[in-house]
Order: sequence, then structure tokens, then C-alpha cells
Amino acid sequence: MRGNRVLEKIRAGQVAHVVGGHSHTAQSVDFMGQFGFDGFWLEGEHGDITFDRIGDVSRACDLWNMASVMRVHTNEAGLIGRTLDCGVSGLVIPHVSTKEAAESVVRASRFAPAGMRGMYSNRRGYGTDNQTFIENVNNEILTVILIEEVKAVENLDEILSVDHIDVFFVAPGDLAQTMGYPGQMYHPEAKKLVRETLERIVASGRTAGSIVGEETFETHMEIGVKFFFTVYDHWLRAGANAYLEKAKTLENK
Repeated sequence: MRGNRVLEKIRAGQVAHVVGGHSHTAQSVDFMGQFGFDGFWLEGEHGDITFDRIGDVSRACDLWNMASVMRVHTNEAGLIGRTLDCGVSGLVIPHVSTKEAAESVVRASRFAPAGMRGMYSNRRGYGTDNQTFIENVNNEILTVILIEEVKAVENLDEILSVDHIDVFFVAPGDLAQTMGYPGQMYHPEAKKLVRETLERIVASGRTAGSIVGEETFETHMEIGVKFFFTVYDHWLRAGANAYLEKAKTLENK
């Protein structure tokens, strides 16, 4: 039991910053840990992380006091429970578009009385008795659901009524696709719907999450978003391109 820095900041009314990228290894976490992010996003829907690596990567997050926040590929109880049992301190569940789907997330990710997560103690319970682990782990697990379909926006009020979900994250890429704008997450109509949805989440008193982009960072901060996810890949691209451009300029003198 190590606490959860992302949850602690959100509960204190502060903004939590989670970083991720193309690589999901303990070495990647160790390198990024020095910069002070609150959590590291482990990509289990689109990335290559497997169950046998979750323990090492989440332990690396623990060493840097970063929450290990893993996106799974589907809203399925066995998958959610097994991912938690491997040691992550947070989950991201995709395509939660109905109240029933949100309730299913809670049942799978929380022990009773909040849910019905399968009874099992994992490495986060080492050093405590099983009852203490069960009583406290519900308060330490971060649960994020993705609002990424027009259907989810239509059902938003009902979804927001579900307790024990920590962050309602509006995912612009998939949302834009369901609006008919594939690959255009910054299409004006998509940006408008994302903004309106985030505003509704904040107005309801729940915690809104979004991906950080140059076009949206300041606006979403002003709206009151408290969970930001950013990807370090574009920093690598920018640095690599700057280096090669500089080299080309000097070589051509």
C-alpha cells in the first residue's frame, strides 16, 4: 500500500499530470521519473505491454512515487481484476458509453461493498493482513473511464451519476471518429463537443480528464480539467528534427 499521487492531487483540488509514450518499460519509467510527473500511462489497448511486465513497470513507478495508470483494451471483469492483481495503481477503461457499462467498471475494480472485484491479495498487499488490504485498496485505486463515443455524450448525465469513478476522460480522437471526422481530433465541431462535454463534467462536480495538446491545454485548464495526459513522443520528434536541421545548416555552410 503506497498511496496514489494522482488521486491525492485530484482529491486536494489540484491538477494531476500523467505522461506516456511509445515505450512501456521499467527503463522508460526510470527516465521519465526524474521530471516529476504524477503518473505514467501504460498502454494495454494499443501498446505492447503484457501481463508478465506489469509488475516490473509498476514497481518502477512506485520508486518514483508515480501512479501506474494502465489502459486495458476492453471493459471485462476478468481483465480488469487481473490487471489490478499484477500491481497497477490505476486503470483506464475504454468505450464506456452507458450507465450500465460504468457500473460494470465499478463492480470489477472495487471490492465490496462498492463492487465485487475477485478476492485476491497482490504485491500491494504485502506487509499487511488480507483484511487491511481489502479495506484500504478501494481508496487507493484510480479508476478512469473514457468518454469517446457520441453515444457516451448522449448518456453523459446517467454515466456521471455512477459513484466510485474518479475521472471521466474525454478522448477526442475516437469521439471525432464517431462524429464522422476520423483522424481530425481538432476539427472545429469535434473541439466544440469536447469542450462542451468537459464543461458538463466539471459542472456536475465530477473530475474531468483530457489529453494535452498545444491547441487545448490552456482552454481545458480554464474549464477546470484536473487530470491531464500527455505523450512524450512529440518532444522526441521535435528534438530530433531540431538537431538534424541544425546539423544540416552547419554542414552546408
